[in-house]
Amino acid sequence: MTDTDIPGADMPDTDIQGPDVPGAALPGAGAPHPGGPEHFALDSVHTGLLDCVQVNLAVLADHHHGAGAHLRAGAALEFRTWKRPDGLPTVEPPPDEQLSTLPALLGLRTARRARLTGAGLLAAAARRGSTHYVIADSFRLPWLPYHGRAHMEHSFLLAAGPGGWHITDAYRSETSWGPAVPGHWVLQDADLAGIESADTVEIGAGELPPLAALPPVLTADGDAVRAYLAAYETWPDRARAVEQLTVETWLLARGRRLHATYRELFTGRSGPTEAEEAQLRAWDKVVEQTYLAHRRVARGRAEPPQLVERLREVLAADLELHAEPAAEPEVPDEALRRRVAAVAGAVLGVPEAELLAGAAFDSFASFGSFRLIEIVERVEDDLGTEFAAADLVPENLRRVDDLCRIAR
Repeated sequence: MTDTDIPGADMPDTDIQGPDVPGAALPGAGAPHPGGPEHFALDSVHTGLLDCVQVNLAVLADHHHGAGAHLRAGAALEFRTWKRPDGLPTVEPPPDEQLSTLPALLGLRTARRARLTGAGLLAAAARRGSTHYVIADSFRLPWLPYHGRAHMEHSFLLAAGPGGWHITDAYRSETSWGPAVPGHWVLQDADLAGIESADTVEIGAGELPPLAALPPVLTADGDAVRAYLAAYETWPDRARAVEQLTVETWLLARGRRLHATYRELFTGRSGPTEAEEAQLRAWDKVVEQTYLAHRRVARGRAEPPQLVERLREVLAADLELHAEPAAEPEVPDEALRRRVAAVAGAVLGVPEAELLAGAAFDSFASFGSFRLIEIVERVEDDLGTEFAAADLVPENLRRVDDLCRIAR
């Protein structure tokens, strides 16, 4: 899935289509669904923190439950490994593993799943008229820089609609062949003819778990970590070991940024603590060092020393940093939350459901300093209270739950 996502790689010009650009007019366009496909907004999704299976489930989560719902994917960060075909361990879970756990965590419900041929996939999408979550070989997907270059499992959203097949893919990454960027595409039958087979899943809205039920947890089994590091330290093919380690450190660092962002949502903070930010920077340095080592070894030069040792250090520091569980949020007063959300939703002109799901006020285009003042004043009037002056600081005024906290 991420074998060729290399952080810091050169970004040559590519011939892939950019976001929101229709595909070339080719014969044999798929029959559009008369009602037209759903439009999926991507602005609320932290695309740079999610892998290519997570990211389009995240789009569906925010679509159904509001901005920020997808961050629940980072609630529990466990150190687990799986064996790759070449024998090296990897922290990248197989798609089946993610599809068995992520949908319920993100408030999604799997209605139907099947392995179809490429032609069968398009026929099913046209017949049912709904959006399908699809996993297929990136080598066959023309909007990706991997197209015709690398094989890995990659997800996207597919629906029949006006002009052809409507594709949504929120994945973001730098690759050796240029960037993968989030976007929407309209393609024709011929553009998708290379897909030989695909997993297709119909996914609808389910029940979104409340934040209080998902305290952030970071765990690692010491034996699993030691076995993982020993494999990369002693693997006889050093070029292959270092090459895969660039993917591993990138995956580990990305997962930790997702977890840190979820911790902010859970605790109501506006950013990471100083210690958390220092640890994330340490992870970035390990990613950079590993990539530089890969480039040197690929050119026949000596492998820099202490490569795996640096990874061992940051993994150990993770556990020290998060030895204590995050403070649990207070049990929310749902009646108060609904009153505050009603006021903020009316001021911003946005659905109350998105605000109740944890969306920050400033995640909406209608937000501004005057709107914030109006929200505060109208909430005070509605509740018959006056906020303490000391509480009126930006970090207390980002979400519905922030205002509820200072109102009590």
